[in-house]
Amino acid sequence: MTSFNRSTSRRLKKLPQIPSVWEGDRRPLSSPNHYSDSEAKGECILWVDYSQGIVRGMDVVASDIGPEAIVRTLMQAMEHPQSPARPARPQRIVVKDREIQFYLRGVLQDLDIAIDYAPELPLIDELFRGFTDILDSQTPDLPPQYAQILREKAFAIWQAAPWEFLEEQQILSIEINKWDVGTLYASVMGMLGMEYGILFYRSEESLKQFRAAVLTDEESTEHLEEAFLKQDCLFLTFESSDETDEDEDEENDLADLPLSEIDPTFGNIHPLEGLRSVLYDEEALIIFVAIESLIRFIRDHRRQLHEDIFPLLSRRYRISLPQSEEATKSLPVTVSTMPQLAAELEEMAGFDVDDEESENLDSPNFQSLQDDLIPEDSFLSLGVVSWEMLEYLRKGVSYHSAGEIKQVGDGLPVILIQTSRPKAKTVIERIEAIGGLRAICFNPGADPFDGDRYDLGLLQTQNGELFLFGEFLDEDPIHVEARKKWNQRCKNTLGYCGLIIAKGLTGASRGNPQLRDMMALFEARSLSPKDLGIGTLQLMPQLKFE
Repeated sequence: MTSFNRSTSRRLKKLPQIPSVWEGDRRPLSSPNHYSDSEAKGECILWVDYSQGIVRGMDVVASDIGPEAIVRTLMQAMEHPQSPARPARPQRIVVKDREIQFYLRGVLQDLDIAIDYAPELPLIDELFRGFTDILDSQTPDLPPQYAQILREKAFAIWQAAPWEFLEEQQILSIEINKWDVGTLYASVMGMLGMEYGILFYRSEESLKQFRAAVLTDEESTEHLEEAFLKQDCLFLTFESSDETDEDEDEENDLADLPLSEIDPTFGNIHPLEGLRSVLYDEEALIIFVAIESLIRFIRDHRRQLHEDIFPLLSRRYRISLPQSEEATKSLPVTVSTMPQLAAELEEMAGFDVDDEESENLDSPNFQSLQDDLIPEDSFLSLGVVSWEMLEYLRKGVSYHSAGEIKQVGDGLPVILIQTSRPKAKTVIERIEAIGGLRAICFNPGADPFDGDRYDLGLLQTQNGELFLFGEFLDEDPIHVEARKKWNQRCKNTLGYCGLIIAKGLTGASRGNPQLRDMMALFEARSLSPKDLGIGTLQLMPQLKFE
């Protein structure tokens, strides 16, 4: 048994001994009927002076902490008690746990303190009853009878990941006609990889007003907060269960975390109530029905929802309600897409492109070199994907074919670009928006200021635009060797190659992305500098190759 060292015992014996009886105990922090599993799986240690009716020491510890914790709290009660008590040691201590009694007798044997047992501790019992009353009077985040099933449905939505193919303005209507709710308007958040969740607006007007308010003054934090609180909606959002990592790296993407590290949060926003992360019984049933019908709709129409044009779809479901006091056992619900509303919201946000500008971009003579497609901090490599792995990629990622590729050699030569998930999505969307990838080429470049010569990696899109993806010194032996292999592999495949866009730059797979990290494969043709026909590119004073 651990005991005080002699210097500690001498120090404690110097404290004045007062003719008081102290009660001590250690009990679970939550009451047996408490509904929350978030806070208190710990235990509370209390030391009180029964003679004076005051608390001298209190601490909260994890349930698996050993009996030393009760001694540490006792030392605080003696040497550094809570006000208005003064430092002292008691003549007598009473506990209601035989194990604690025997433990304290061994530890405190040199302090001349009597350690007794009593089946009841009146003052501590009264204090813990007060704690229990406070806990039981709190409103749970979710009604206890619906908490588990709502979390299950939330995780089902997370795994369905509607934000992979639905943008925020692509609204789905959910007609419920129950609990004073007619139709909810679901807006899916998460395509940008920033915030994940679903907003269920109670009216189309509220949705439009919020969008208009945000577009009015996007720079004003106060204005955005006011607009946010004026929404009228229920919500489901997701966040990391590890709060310590929130500010470490803004590029961290929630979608890269395992399911065990994801926490769903439910709540309500109303102009007169503000934001509350609590659902009451009817609200819990409403959001349950909305989520369940949304899950079914996504399951039935996933392929159509992936299409470039937001389709007009509608489906009716009968949703069985969880056990409740409701007389209704099931509910008919209709889920529909709203392409017209989506177009209206896109027009509000200015997503439409000017016709003249679009014509200029499509011009085959547009040959300027741009360097804003590939993020600067990306990991870049020239490599090869085996033919077997290529088949997995074609089935598992966003895939764009360039034709029938002859399987000769060790695989398809590829350029791999790894960045964060949000940036990867942006790169993929930009390439897709301008027709896809036509070719990958390496072209000579020169810096007239210091005489360096470069091998410039270029991507050519279907509209003829050129994008810089890498600058390699001609004298770099690693790149020279990689280029030799690249050229030979492209020769084997009769000029076919590929571009892989991957996520996970800030994760464990940085520099070595796995299959699960790969998000898109663009097959293309390999062009030589002669085929490209633009000559040696010169680095201009603006620090861009022209």
